[in-house]
Amino acid sequence: MSTSTSSKTKPVAIVAGVAVAAALLGAVSYTATKPASPGASGSSAVAEVSADPGAGVYPELEAYARRDASDGLALGRADAPVVLIEYADFKCGYCGKFARDTEPVLVEKYVRNGTLRIEWRNFPIFGEESEAVARASWAAGRQGRFWEFHRAAYGEGAKEKGFGKERLAALAKEAGVPDAARFAKDAEGAAARAAVAKDQEQGYALGATSTPSFLVNGRPIAGAQPLETFTEAIEAAARTAKGAKKPAKPSGPGSGADSGSSEPGSGSSETGSGAGR
Repeated sequence: MSTSTSSKTKPVAIVAGVAVAAALLGAVSYTATKPASPGASGSSAVAEVSADPGAGVYPELEAYARRDASDGLALGRADAPVVLIEYADFKCGYCGKFARDTEPVLVEKYVRNGTLRIEWRNFPIFGEESEAVARASWAAGRQGRFWEFHRAAYGEGAKEKGFGKERLAALAKEAGVPDAARFAKDAEGAAARAAVAKDQEQGYALGATSTPSFLVNGRPIAGAQPLETFTEAIEAAARTAKGAKKPAKPSGPGSGADSGSSEPGSGSSETGSGAGR
């Protein structure tokens, strides 16, 4: 398969669909790198994260974090100082790249030590199969197996096999979902449809038009950006949260945390037609 090395960078605006966010997000622009063709190689461009931990952060958007300890589609402590919300589609190749290459590093480095919580939002934008696998992931979460399902659905080559009914059952089995009959029933039930619709509506309200899209304590990030974009955003948010918890001590300009190691990535996002509801 041939690949192209050319890519183009374009600003992507998150435009709010709700009044309180409209004023904040209407002017927000951040960088997403999109290959010129489906086979294009990823760019190593990095979305800018200012050294000022408050720059590009919209506190009103922090309220989108649910922090529900019973949420089966979340990973990490409910009271973690930083919440990364991901709006993604299982048919999105760049979402898969983030899931395989970047997310495990963030889990190891930040979730395990209690700094970060990751909250998943199903944001199916590529039609019927996207909707079906989104509901299936929710159903797997009902049995405590969302993240195992997530790993299986984003495995190398998984997307190419499609997400038909039999394939979803196979993914559930691979994920160790204990009750296959309940899984199948839940995936087609009204509760699954309502849960996916709720996530979709939240994404659309933010004006998200491509996947993956992220919020890190109110800071928007577009695309499967390189690792350092996320480490810088998470560490800036953690410093801000720490400063808010105790009386601020004067800190020198060199007091910021190490930004973490850099990893080349696609820095990319995919745009769908918007699933009908």
